[in-house]
This record gives sequence, C-alpha cells and structure tokens, in this order.
Amino acid sequence: MSDIPSGYQSRIAAMPGGPTKVRLAHWAQLLPKIAQYEPELTELSDHELRKRSLSLRYRVRSGEPLKRLLPEGYALVREAGRRTLNMRHFDVQLLGGIAMFHRSIVEMRTGEGKTLTATLPMYLNALSGKGCHLATVNDYLARRDAEWMRPVYEALGLTIGVIETQMPQNRRRKEYACDIVYGTAKEFGFDFLRDRLLLRRIREGQNDLLGGMLGQGGRGKSEKPVQREAHFALVDEADSILIDEARTPLIISALPTDEEIREVECYRWSAQMAKEFVEDEDYEYDHDKRKAELTRAGRQKVRTLPKPEALDRVGMVNIYQYVERAIMVDREYTLDRQYVVRDGEIVIVDEFTGRLGEGRKWREGIHQAVEAMQGVEVTVATGQAARITVQDFFLRYEKLAGMTGTARSSRRELSKIYKCHVVAVPTNRPVIRQRLPDSIHGDAMSRWEAVVEEVVAVHDQGRPVLIGTRSIDKSELLSKMLTERGIEHQVLNAHRIAEEADIVGRAGLPGKVTVSTNMAGRGTDIKLGEGVEAMGGLHVICTEMHDSQRIDLQLIGRCGRQGDRGTYRQYLSLDDDLIESGLGPQKAKKCKAIGETTNRDLRKFARLFRRAQRKVERRHFRDRKALMHFEKERKKMQRQMGQDPYLDTPG
Repeated sequence: MSDIPSGYQSRIAAMPGGPTKVRLAHWAQLLPKIAQYEPELTELSDHELRKRSLSLRYRVRSGEPLKRLLPEGYALVREAGRRTLNMRHFDVQLLGGIAMFHRSIVEMRTGEGKTLTATLPMYLNALSGKGCHLATVNDYLARRDAEWMRPVYEALGLTIGVIETQMPQNRRRKEYACDIVYGTAKEFGFDFLRDRLLLRRIREGQNDLLGGMLGQGGRGKSEKPVQREAHFALVDEADSILIDEARTPLIISALPTDEEIREVECYRWSAQMAKEFVEDEDYEYDHDKRKAELTRAGRQKVRTLPKPEALDRVGMVNIYQYVERAIMVDREYTLDRQYVVRDGEIVIVDEFTGRLGEGRKWREGIHQAVEAMQGVEVTVATGQAARITVQDFFLRYEKLAGMTGTARSSRRELSKIYKCHVVAVPTNRPVIRQRLPDSIHGDAMSRWEAVVEEVVAVHDQGRPVLIGTRSIDKSELLSKMLTERGIEHQVLNAHRIAEEADIVGRAGLPGKVTVSTNMAGRGTDIKLGEGVEAMGGLHVICTEMHDSQRIDLQLIGRCGRQGDRGTYRQYLSLDDDLIESGLGPQKAKKCKAIGETTNRDLRKFARLFRRAQRKVERRHFRDRKALMHFEKERKKMQRQMGQDPYLDTPG
C-alpha cells in the first residue's frame, strides 16, 4: 500500500478486516496512476481533451480491455468535471468509481457526491458503444442528475438521454440511442416488457401468411423496439430500488373481460358494507398477515344483507372474499399515508421515498378495494400481458453496479441475489454529526408537542431545522401545530412535488424550518447557508422510526455532510404504529396502556422499537424471498412448456 495517498492508507488500514478491506486496498493502488495523467490533461485545450476521449473509444472498440484503460479514462472524467462544473473528483470518489466498475454496490455517505462519482463508471462503460443505463427512484432525480452531469459527458464526446414517464415511443427510441441514459427503474422495466410484446407481435405477423397477403402485417415492420441490449446498469439509491421496490413486480395489464367488468359492483357493495362488520364477532383479524377472515356469524350477515341485482351472478364464496378484502383495506389503508386521491384516481405514495408511485397499482384486488372505499372510478383488475420482477430485470444486464448511502445492513441480501460486492467507501472528511439522546413519550400527542418545543428552541438559535415524518397526514398535522406557534416553515410532501427543488435548496439557510416526508431522505443535498456551520449546522428531528433502519439513516444523513457540523434526535411514543406492526396488537396495547398510566422514565423502551423494526425488516425480507422463489419456479415451469416467462404469465 506504499503508493496509496497517505490519508487513504491510514483510513483503509483503520477499517475492519475482511474482503472489503482487501479490495479497497487493491483498488486504491490505481489512485496514483490516475493522478499521473493530471498534469498533461490540464494542458490540453477543450478540443484536444475531446479528441483524447474519442481515441480512447477507438481503442475500446479495437478490443483493448476497459480494465486497462480505467486510469486514463477516470483521469479524463476528472478533468472534464473540473472544467465544466468546477468540481474535481476527490480521491474517495475515484475509489467509489473503481469499485462500481468491479460490480460493486458502493455505500457512500450523504454529501460525498454520488451523482458526480457515477460519471466515472458510466463514461468508461459507455466507450464500448453498447449503451449504459443509470436507474434512479423518480423522474425528477433522473432529469436533474442528467442535466447536471450533461456538460461532463458532452465535453468527452458522449451523448446523454433521459427517459420520463409520459414520453412517446419515438422519443424514447431516440433517447435510448444515446451513449448514456438516465431514467427510473420502473420505466426501464416497462420499456423492456413493451419491447418484448412488440417483438412477439412482429413475429406473429411474419408467421401470418394470409395476414401478410392482406396487408395486415405492415404495422409491425414500421415499429421497432426502443431499447438496446442490456449492457451496463448503475442503480442509484440501490437499496431502495433493488430491495424495497423488489416486493412489487412490474406488470402490464391485458384488456379486461366482461366478467372482470362485473366485479366493479362487488367492490363497491363490499366497500359500503365493510363498516357493518365487527371484529371478534363477525370476523377475526390476523395482524401479521394483515388478513380478515369472516366467522360463521359474519358469513350469515353477508347472506342476509341487501345486495344489488348484479351480485346474483356471483358465487357466495367470492362475495365473502370481497368483504374480507374490504375490511382489511378499511383497517390498513389510510388516505394521505399509503395513497392520495388526485384527479379522481388513487395514486400510491411510496412508503420508502415519500413520493407518488405514478402508474403503480396494488395487486390482488387491493387497489380496486381502495378505489371503491374512496368512491372513485373502480379500475377492474385485469389479466397480465407481461410481467417481470426487479430482480429479474437487473440480473439481465451483463454488468451491474449500484450506489447508496445505506447498504451495509442489507449486504447479505444484495450479495446473494445480485452477485455484487457491497463496499463501504471511506468519507472524504471525518463525520462529526452528533446524536442527541432519544426522546420517548407515552402517546403521540405529547411527542408532537415535544417536537414543536424543540423546533421553537432551535429556531430561536437561528439554526435550520429539518423534521422528518412518515406520512403526508402527519406532516400536515405538524405543520398546523407549528403555524399555531407562529413558526414560519415549508412543507415538503407528495402534494408539493413541483416545489421540491426550491424547498430543498433553501432548507439549510439560517432560521429555515422544513417539515418533510421521506422525500427529503433520498437524492437531496441540503447545503448550509452562511453562518449556519458556526451555529452548529443543520438539526434533524426524526419524529418516528420507519419500517426499515435504512430510511431512518437516510434522513439522519441530511445533516453533517462533508465534515459539516450537525445534530439529530429520534422521537418515539409508546403508541407508535411500528410497535403493532412489528410486535403485534397485544404488545401494542400493553405499551399504550403503560404510556397512558405512568410518568416513569421511558428511555428503557428504546430497545423495544429497534426490536420491532428488525421484525418488520425480516418480514419484508421473507416477502421478497417468497416472491423470488415463486418467480423462479414459474419461469422454470414456463420454459419447460416452451413459453415466454415474461409474456405468458398467469393472471
């Protein structure tokens, strides 16, 4: 390790032993080689720099391995970044870029510059001319990052495209033809499925001799797939996309049948009747499985309740299932938490990012039950024309890498499923963020009141405050309480997507107070205003623990970026939803009773919340494993039958 810059020599040496430390030490030996190119590259004109990059592309296409060209390629990107953005890659960013080139999911702390780091492996892999995809969590971040990094790529002679939700097919094809393409994982996956459906239609048209003679096969000839081959994918916020979103497959629906259309009446009637059923009398509820089951008395009630004529053609067993689903949805799905109503449609709020999940629907009739509960148009649950899981989609790529601020807690899952190393890269500067003692309260209202008091105290010091909430309704409750105390603030949630960049851009200014859902936990970089560092930096208040510790860490990571000062505090209450979802209703009732009847020190209960969080994390992990096993068996069976596992899917 003698050739490694001394700062990294000591930092890598201080890391725990094991394969990660060995890999980092090995990759760090490339840093001096990259640095050797810097003096000569700074002397080149912009035209000469571009010409040097194009010569590198020629060498790649002549068969020279990318691994050999990495030092020169990364040196070119560093110089292009310095010239176009006045941002010179730190050595730690080069180290992260080297790790990503070697099929790694890199953990880099908040503020360490993941967006700039991504330009390194994206550029190098794009030299082959096969196209590279950078997948992120939403259209806003895809567009923002692409436009931000565009000057770097263009200075080196590469083209850059962006895929967005409402983009027409001919425009998509043009964007995918670029050297580097930014977009969401969802859009990349749906485009793959649409291309697969198109190719089948074209093949069937070519095989239809009569249709060809009648001129019916021409449409397929004018249409072409939009995507190129799956060469290299870099996944931003890798834990969110590869783990959290992996529980929901991407599905393109087929056209509805008459029978499916008749189901609408069943959903509407069940939603109207759900409140008539009493727990432990008409139904029993399984909190772990989130499932209601009608008792004998409940089934008798279903049979005797008045029904519309359309239900006469529906079997009674099926009606029981509609009612059970409606009861579950009434209990578990809350407006402005799991979903919002926008333009007469139910739009899912992503529990991990706080953003709207455009185009997504819950499966197994849940989405339709929610629509019926809210009285909007019920979109019938149709069959599947095409389907793919997130795991399957990204494993198709010849090369895969990722980056995130929180990956170590999911190292085993990421390594096992995606065959990637998980590498924690040292920070550029030591982290001096300070954790303040947890604040635990007996009930939610006393917790919210304590949060408001702390906001007032920190605001009086002139420091900016970021308050993280789990859902839209809670962010708006807190906003109302702050308004009553005369605290000027901004609210960032799924209702205010258009204002996100502006709100985040000012969140670090002196005296600013920002109330946010998980939207401020990913992809946002809060920069401190003048004088804020001297006051103590940004203060983050976590009002609740989330289902996953990684989401808590994302929020905490908004303060103390790049060696800045910052503080954070976790608030908890004994009636938190996490206790019930993790430890069950009996434990939740016991904790709630303790919170209501005692004034004793509650700090010892902090461990209880972490235990509940771990149980929920394990349950979600089991769900993902079950989905993966099911998909694997389904694909195996369909291949044995000579079917396409992505298109010939059972409804």
